[in-house]
Amino acid sequence: MTARGQGQALRPPPAARESLQGHYAGFASRFAAFVMDLVVLTGIFILVLAAINFMASVLTGKSIHFNHGNTWVVVAYAAWAFIYFAHFWGLNGKTPGGALFGVQVVTKDGGDVSGRRAIGRTLAFPLSFLILCLGFLGIVLGDQRRALHDIIAGTVVIYCWDARAARLRLLSRPRYSAPRAPPESHSLPGAPAPADPPR
Repeated sequence: MTARGQGQALRPPPAARESLQGHYAGFASRFAAFVMDLVVLTGIFILVLAAINFMASVLTGKSIHFNHGNTWVVVAYAAWAFIYFAHFWGLNGKTPGGALFGVQVVTKDGGDVSGRRAIGRTLAFPLSFLILCLGFLGIVLGDQRRALHDIIAGTVVIYCWDARAARLRLLSRPRYSAPRAPPESHSLPGAPAPADPPR
């Protein structure tokens, strides 16, 4: 009974043992990946603007004051976001945020996304935000969890590695780790010491 109880205690919880790889990705994972991508691409964009400002101040002695209301800044940010998503979706279907949260864009039959399909998905992506973000309802209600831009581009989003189970296993590791082996001993605690062998 003790061995059975220890065996159950060493196993991670059922949610950590469940594999989601190859399943359609849910809304929470996709949203978290998108937020991470926004952080990454915005951070890179700000660094580039800072570099441009630094170079301009060194060469001309004047600083460039960037304003979010400047049309060219908005256009440059939109162009950079388009390049970011189209490049990574066409490269291997995974943006940095998608790779972090274990989601990947593939075709309906599970193939790699071509460059043309990645461009089409990127162009259709803003359509899902129109009309109060109703284009994302398919992720919650549909069997294949496809948003409007997925339907237009002929893509689906799946879990490419079991990020959720991996996180749960990591969180449960101290609790479900195997106990340390006791020091080697040939006698039980409290038992008399073995007699010396006869000489």
